[in-house]
Amino acid sequence: MMRGFNYIIGLILLSLLVSCSATKKVPENDALYLGATVRIDSSDLRAKKKKELRSDLSALTRPRPNKRILGIPFKLLFNNIKLLRKKGEPPVLLSDVNLEHNEKVLRSSLENRGYFVAAVRGDTVVKRKKARAIYTVRPGPQYSISTVRFADDTSSIQQTINEVAEKTFLKAGEPFDLAVIKGERDRIDAHLKEKGFYYFDPDFIIVQVDTTVGENKVDLFVKVKPNTPVQAKKVYTINDVFIYSQFALRAAEADTSKDKAEYYKGYYVIDPRKLYKPRLFEQAMQFDPGDVYNRTDHGQTISRLVNLNLFKFVKNRFEPMPGIDSAKLNAYYYLTPFPKKSLRGEINGNTKSNNLTGSSITIGWRNRNTLRGGELFTVDATGGFEVQFSGQMRGFNTFRAGIETNFVLPRFLTPFFRLEPKGSFVPKTNFLLGYDILNKQKLYSMQSFRAGWGYNWKENIYKEHQFNLVSINYVQPLLITELYSDSAAKYPVLLKAIEKQFILGTNYNYNYNQMVGKPSMSGGMYLNGNVDLSGNVVGLLTGADAKNNKPKNILDAQFSQYVRFEGDIRKYIKISETAVWANRFIAGVGIPYGNSLQLPYIKQFFVGGTNSIRAFRSRSIGPGSYIDTSLTTFLPDQSGDIKLELNSELRVKLFSIVHGALFVDAGNIWLFNEDSIKTGGKFSKDFIKEIAVGGGVGLRFDVSFLVIRLDVAFPFRKPWPPEKERWVLNQVKFKQPAWRRENIVWNLGIGYPF
Repeated sequence: MMRGFNYIIGLILLSLLVSCSATKKVPENDALYLGATVRIDSSDLRAKKKKELRSDLSALTRPRPNKRILGIPFKLLFNNIKLLRKKGEPPVLLSDVNLEHNEKVLRSSLENRGYFVAAVRGDTVVKRKKARAIYTVRPGPQYSISTVRFADDTSSIQQTINEVAEKTFLKAGEPFDLAVIKGERDRIDAHLKEKGFYYFDPDFIIVQVDTTVGENKVDLFVKVKPNTPVQAKKVYTINDVFIYSQFALRAAEADTSKDKAEYYKGYYVIDPRKLYKPRLFEQAMQFDPGDVYNRTDHGQTISRLVNLNLFKFVKNRFEPMPGIDSAKLNAYYYLTPFPKKSLRGEINGNTKSNNLTGSSITIGWRNRNTLRGGELFTVDATGGFEVQFSGQMRGFNTFRAGIETNFVLPRFLTPFFRLEPKGSFVPKTNFLLGYDILNKQKLYSMQSFRAGWGYNWKENIYKEHQFNLVSINYVQPLLITELYSDSAAKYPVLLKAIEKQFILGTNYNYNYNQMVGKPSMSGGMYLNGNVDLSGNVVGLLTGADAKNNKPKNILDAQFSQYVRFEGDIRKYIKISETAVWANRFIAGVGIPYGNSLQLPYIKQFFVGGTNSIRAFRSRSIGPGSYIDTSLTTFLPDQSGDIKLELNSELRVKLFSIVHGALFVDAGNIWLFNEDSIKTGGKFSKDFIKEIAVGGGVGLRFDVSFLVIRLDVAFPFRKPWPPEKERWVLNQVKFKQPAWRRENIVWNLGIGYPF
């Protein structure tokens, strides 16, 4: 009781101290400006509309008051402390406020929204050297659109506009809004640009407003301004295209010279050192000489040249043919190359929910334009480690090393036909070779070889496809310690981690992401789907049948035969400007058959950990209701052939770069076939009773280019106890150290979990 009273007294004293310090440097006959309050005086507007209008108008008032964090103006307080003054800010004063100017700004904004008879009155309230501005707004009726008409003259440009008049943003019955009118002008301009009107501008469109209709309505008349320049009314075609592949930004040489130009299929390529095959530019250009200019081909050509990743700068300009009174454009592309060869380094660190901490380093070498056709050859060498300095895993450190080479061609390379899709993105063919070695100290060492041939292409900025025609992965043990062998003899489940694996297959991945380029507090959808096939043709040819003890080997390893599907769908629902509700559902199933009884270890599913079910440590759940009771301290991660996972997280911006989160996670993994060792691991009709559930809270520090995340979670439901004892919320004991050690999981991560 006394402690609570002292706490309240302390808060009151702190508030008084802050209050006094904030006004310390406010001059006499002036006051500290705390901001503006907008009051909407209207009985006709709904509460939601009033709130929206109040928020928008408040944002227009000036000046803005001193910034506050948790209600405290820290920068203002710093201004009063000599040592911190450089990081402070002077007080915003009432004398800085121009009520008359703000009234005009608010009234103008209201008129732009159709409130043509709005009234705004500003006043101030001063108390103890602190002041606020109060703006009382009487919006009056909002005018709506009665009719929309487009000019019907016979000019080419007006006829082109009228082709899409039915798609107008201006709709009868909708409120008048200047922002919508500006959007309509931009829509018309975009359409005209697609039809060759290169020199047209949105400002050449006028929308005349007739407010004399009555009944708070307006008529709109859309037409081209009479004084529009002649060249803006012409349809332009492409004449010559000049491509300068080695353009120096400070070049003094005339860029329109055709000296040393090679004419190739309608294009002039100026490449004195013959660094590029002309065919490369033919693939990038999306229009040919003689084509009518259009903005889509213009933009796609620029995007393709950029996406070749060969040029540091890509500049472009169009100019009318000199000395000829015709509607023809010459196109000029100036390309400044990247260095042909480069070296890069990357270092990162990680921490996992199983208390392992690690780091890795990657050194990469790249050779651009390897064979003069825009090819990219890369070599990446990686090394890393994960260690635990205390606890039961101490000394069982993990070390990794690997090398990977990629040869990427900026086109589809197909044996029997030629594919040249349109669009802003260059399709790519990739050939891959890789080698990795994994050393789990005191346990075992494994090596793997990887090879692949595949294609990658984008339909647009949101949709991406990846199709690997050939994907090979060969894994084999290098060294198995006596400690691990003895443990595996006692607990056969350990053998799964060190078995030889040979995967020969094909896979396809589709990704749709509406969140590209959006801030974290935006709404949208994300979808990723994957299909993976392995060993199907080989299994058919060899007649492999593992169920009947007739397995077949390749390179002394039983090759894997399966069909695997995985889907990841996410929905981000924007609740307000500072809150978003993020949801994710993952479903995966792998069906082993023929030469396999289970998916290969590296293709199996898992749950738990920093980006999964955060109340459980990484790969510690499942399969099903199975729990390992062995006493081994280096148990491999639990994995399965089937996976279900659901995550829901409410994200709220608290202040500045600090965001908070409240989340719930659920899911599990299962086996497709019965396993005598992992009892309870097979998927059945009672799978819903084996779902693990957990939840918690988190903080995110979001500085746009980097997000540092700290989550703390604990289990709500465990899948392994007897069926009636799986909900464990009634066992929560935050005050007991033993319960906290066993159940509370801290997750430190980079980026959002999904």
